[in-house]
Amino acid sequence: MTDPQPAEPRSLALIHTVSGLIGPFDALARRHLPGWTPFAMLDESLLRNTIRDGRLSLATMRRLTAMVWSAVDAGAEAVVVTCSSLGPAVEAARPLCPVPLFRIDQGMAAEAVQRGPRIGVLATLSTTLDPTADLIRRTAEASGQTCALTSRLADDAFALLSGGDTQGHDRLVAEALTGLAPEVDVIVLAQASMARALEAVKDRLGPLHVLTSPEPGMAHIAAILAG
Repeated sequence: MTDPQPAEPRSLALIHTVSGLIGPFDALARRHLPGWTPFAMLDESLLRNTIRDGRLSLATMRRLTAMVWSAVDAGAEAVVVTCSSLGPAVEAARPLCPVPLFRIDQGMAAEAVQRGPRIGVLATLSTTLDPTADLIRRTAEASGQTCALTSRLADDAFALLSGGDTQGHDRLVAEALTGLAPEVDVIVLAQASMARALEAVKDRLGPLHVLTSPEPGMAHIAAILAG
């Protein structure tokens, strides 16, 4: 008898709008989904245009959908969109997508509603704040949980980060974190880039849970794909 051949790795597309997140998400995907091989697709203009327009436009939604279909044509057996600002576009495209299509913040939302009813949502972009809060609200309703949302915007932090002032960005996010902490049971950081500010203030937050999207997001996706 010949030994059975090992199964070929399955292909996972990761669609990004921030180049600096490609490496961290690749590592997360390989850790949580060892039977899958990730590949990255990047279009920074999807987020840039959303910021410019102050909303997620139909044109941007159409362009993201085209990227999803391009990923499928390239052989992807599942697709993950890592930008939370594009979450509503992911949900609009999902019913027509021939492979599993995920928004990265679903796992974070599911964990947040289990942590307590008072949920803080912190963002540096208004275009991310509203979609994240809406997702948490709908996740709570679907699971029969009650939640009271407190949304905060760390004004000017994203502009500092875009200009290369990472220390200034982290300072503003840290200030917003410590200001929001006494009012809630758990804080959700709506953008993956905000996690860098957590290290400097975690000792001041005590037992408060602060969630970011990458780790719980990939764990959530891995559980679904395994099932």
